[in-house]
Amino acid sequence: MKSIARMSLTPGMVIGEDIYSYKNDLLLSEGTVITDSDIAKLSRYSIMCVTIKEAVDLATTHFEKVRVSQEFHDFEKIYNKYMPVFKNIMVDFVEKGKPFGTHSLMGIYHAISTAAASEEMLLDFLYNMLPSEDNLTHAHCLNSALIAGVFGKWSGLSQEDLEILIQCAFLYDIGKLKLPYNLIWKPDKLTDLEFEQIKTHTMIGFNLLKDLNMDQHILNAALMHHERNDGTGYPSKLVGKQIDRFAKYIAIIDSYEAMTSARTYRQSLNPFLVIENFEKKGFAKYDLEFIVPILAKVAQSQIGYTVLLSDGRKCLVEEINTAALSRPRLRYEDEIVDLSKKRELTIQAII
Repeated sequence: MKSIARMSLTPGMVIGEDIYSYKNDLLLSEGTVITDSDIAKLSRYSIMCVTIKEAVDLATTHFEKVRVSQEFHDFEKIYNKYMPVFKNIMVDFVEKGKPFGTHSLMGIYHAISTAAASEEMLLDFLYNMLPSEDNLTHAHCLNSALIAGVFGKWSGLSQEDLEILIQCAFLYDIGKLKLPYNLIWKPDKLTDLEFEQIKTHTMIGFNLLKDLNMDQHILNAALMHHERNDGTGYPSKLVGKQIDRFAKYIAIIDSYEAMTSARTYRQSLNPFLVIENFEKKGFAKYDLEFIVPILAKVAQSQIGYTVLLSDGRKCLVEEINTAALSRPRLRYEDEIVDLSKKRELTIQAII
């Protein structure tokens, strides 16, 4: 909250503290949304200074509070500075055949990732980014690279493997840049024919990259990131160890980024709903060695936060259930609420 002169008030501002007259009569109560008549009333009573709520005071969820923080605004400036740099590299390559080096991508990664104080903060920042319509595919790849850095560190990858994973994440969906925008970002259910066309982006991406001097894992990630451990993926229905291990990581990163990034046609999901979606899909589609430690870390990063339950209660996340990562043990006053045993309850928001 901050105090401002009455002369600076404008309609729509929100009163931060009760305002009393010199006779101690209540003029306006905390939370009042200022109107022109309210401003006139304060003038009649010669009120000179008023406390109003700022954006951070009006934020109701954890992610709204992140969005209005100075740290996020600083990050957003850096992100928006380097987004067009990345986009130009991709456009020049895909449309003009201009080659590029992975060192240029790593420079972008380090410039943006170091603008967040921690891995958890970086994920929170990305959750709040809303790319413009013409940048959706490029933002998806850039965000995936930043997420890859977090998940790779959480997974204990060596520095060499971490850099390869980040490079895979920058480039795995490059084939989509050759497909129609309206097809890639269609908000409605795809027809069977449209889905078959979408599936070609894996081979298109592989063919775009194969003649560049790049690590084979990067090529494999472009080709295999929609393969699934149980053989239900595409394009080749590979199973288990037939799938490049970096492509297995990218499959997780790709799904996570899609679920946590806001779109104009839907809200992004909170971390527990993201984990629940992975659980519903069945861990059999992903390599358990890779996905369980990552999702466990995502869940553990929420310990200490307050969540809003579907029954309206606000509870503290106290402990993660290792057998049900999306359904933690919560504290409500003196009561422990174990969501693994209370299946009728859901987490609506992190607050």
